Amino acid sequence: MGFKCQAFSSPELRKPETINNKGQSTVQRRTANYKPNIWKYDLLQSLTNQFSEKKYKTRAQTLKEDVTCMFVEASDSLSKLELIDSLSKLGLSNSFEDEIKEVLDAIGLKDNVLSLQYDLYATSLCFRLLRHYGYDASQDMFLGFVEASTGKFLKSSNINVKGLLELFEASTLGREGENVLNEARLFSIESLSDFGANSDYKLAKQVLQAMSLPLQRRVEWYNIKKHINAHEKDHTSTNTKLIELAKLNFNLVQASHQEDLKEVSRWWMGLLNKEKLSFSRDRMVESFLYAAGIASEPQHGSLRKWLSKVIKLILIIDDAYDVYGSLEEMECFTNAVERWNPQEVNELPEGIKVCFWTLQNTTEEMAAEIEQQKGWNSVLPYLQKTWADFCRSLLVESVWYNKGYTPSLQEYLDNAWISSSGPLLSLLVILGVADGMSQDVAEYLEDCRDIIYQSSLIIRLCNDQGTSAAELERGDAASSILCHMREANVAEDVAREHIRSLITKAWRNINGQCITSTPFLQEPFKYITNTARTAHFIYQHGDGFGDQDRETRDHVLSNFIEPLALLN
Repeated sequence: MGFKCQAFSSPELRKPETINNKGQSTVQRRTANYKPNIWKYDLLQSLTNQFSEKKYKTRAQTLKEDVTCMFVEASDSLSKLELIDSLSKLGLSNSFEDEIKEVLDAIGLKDNVLSLQYDLYATSLCFRLLRHYGYDASQDMFLGFVEASTGKFLKSSNINVKGLLELFEASTLGREGENVLNEARLFSIESLSDFGANSDYKLAKQVLQAMSLPLQRRVEWYNIKKHINAHEKDHTSTNTKLIELAKLNFNLVQASHQEDLKEVSRWWMGLLNKEKLSFSRDRMVESFLYAAGIASEPQHGSLRKWLSKVIKLILIIDDAYDVYGSLEEMECFTNAVERWNPQEVNELPEGIKVCFWTLQNTTEEMAAEIEQQKGWNSVLPYLQKTWADFCRSLLVESVWYNKGYTPSLQEYLDNAWISSSGPLLSLLVILGVADGMSQDVAEYLEDCRDIIYQSSLIIRLCNDQGTSAAELERGDAASSILCHMREANVAEDVAREHIRSLITKAWRNINGQCITSTPFLQEPFKYITNTARTAHFIYQHGDGFGDQDRETRDHVLSNFIEPLALLN
């Protein structure tokens, strides 16, 4: 091999070696056969957006004042709730936080008795919005629709698809042990299935979209265009100023995203010896897509750029462990990361050396930026430790692969929530949005420990559902699906259903955490949860990082390149 790693104790587990024509041993390196990057650097740098001009921001401010009046014009609680729902779906809720809070505070003080005043739709909408905005709405709001003796929801001729769809969405905000909401979920799914064949196309499409991925699990920002289009087509509820503001706001945010994307692309293209990393996926744009899903707001530009760089590094390092490095090489790499010592990689292949140097230099630069911009102290040790934990978890998976060992599902998950990269993303979120004057980093990490775990678990399980077929074809390490198939001796479809149930359970735990969080934790919790939502988005239709020419390409074009046409 040409080098020794003293901490490595199992040379029999190395990847296969061959002897070249000079009598030297060489590592047989695997390849994932990833397709070349489709996004050209010059194209990204040429992006321009007229909506960064002052006149558009001035127009947006005028429209915000007009929309504020709609809260006064709303005649009853249901009208106000529907306005809040529209603002959320159109990406405008951040501009009306005070007005939304005033409405929900008033409704919350009514002891949640809307179920006695309105129908199933109104009650479900009220419950969903209260929970979505962090209010501890009681599941007892639905008792008026439940048979007391059985706990089952009552079937009624007054129930329609609109109400059932809202009930289903409300049920996805339940927490562990809330049996009424569990019954609501089962009842709405069964009833919507019965209605399906008789519904009009528009409602049937909404049902399919909700069943495939409910609102609670969706990236809000990446659904904005769809909701704007739906509001424009719904002539009964369309307010032209609301639609104009939504379109203008989307374009303004897109302009800030374009500038961020151009900057991280310049960072990637400017890295020294980048060509030595050709073994990995060249997915800078997709890394930014994930980052913007976590934090889309213009004020979080720095966080978006930090996340983009970290996600790009995650992909490089993951590919090094999965397909490029030998087990002995990656043991040495792991030691280097744990000790943060470049001397440890001196005798490693050039690609792995450049991988470490890029990680170290980028992390140290990022730590300095975070401390300067956010006021934290001693950020680097936390970043170092979290990277070391991530690399150690990848090494565990490499050992399993080299041994041909398939762990139990629980053993797999105990390691996989860390290798998901969720703790890394969550740490960046805390450093980017939390108040460093209230607590130090260690205290935030402790307070966020459970929601970090649950979100990381979802990231891993969504990743496995989207990539397991390709990974099995390549012969990669076992996924959660394969682990459960072998442990429980079940077919793949049964294993996938079990994994979906674990995702649902994790979401219930997240819901409980978000409802009971203290005010200063609400921001970190929101964006940590967004790491899980973005995993659903990236992996819903397959490997969003590996396959650029499918849904991922359309998402990039829609959200970062194509603005919305404004109303005449």
